[in-house]
Amino acid sequence: MSKNYEELLPEGYKEIFHINAKDKKTGLLFTLFSFILTILPLAIVLPIYLCTRDFKLEISLKSYLYLLGFLVAMITYVILHELVHGIAYKALTKQKLTFGLSWSCAYCGVPNIYVYRKTSIIALIAPFAVFSLVFGGLLVWFYFLNGVLYILMSFLFSIHIGGCVGDLFMFGLFLFKYKDNSILMKDTGPEQFLYQKILE
Repeated sequence: MSKNYEELLPEGYKEIFHINAKDKKTGLLFTLFSFILTILPLAIVLPIYLCTRDFKLEISLKSYLYLLGFLVAMITYVILHELVHGIAYKALTKQKLTFGLSWSCAYCGVPNIYVYRKTSIIALIAPFAVFSLVFGGLLVWFYFLNGVLYILMSFLFSIHIGGCVGDLFMFGLFLFKYKDNSILMKDTGPEQFLYQKILE
């Protein structure tokens, strides 16, 4: 059975990559790409409804209640997103988690261990996979049920995609650049350090 993590950095491993979401430049870049990733799905899912269904916006008490529900759902989603990271990490490592919020991101990490590539990928992509399925299913349901709910869910779905920018960035690095399964990641939450065994 392969190990999911190391408590100490094994001999011969050297740092090969480091990113810090709290860094001003990195945080601003992530914010920019998050905005782009939010706009793209919104530009697809909103026109689908508006071009195929007869929608009339009516300002009523129910509309305000829907909007309030949306705001509550958005805050709840941010919390659940990080909890899904935590559930994945906890299931695979059984180690202490850390949660937090900075100006550029909410985060969950396992700062006291070094996690192998496969475990890192699972923990990184878990919220994207889970909530894309959940929100995608709700979009289909609301399409036939209620126009206001569909539009609000379109925004929530798009915010979800944009909010995964950091996770998708690290996932992309593992998928296309750092393919060695022996690579270890130290994930403090806002910071990720990658280590690889250097053959001398």
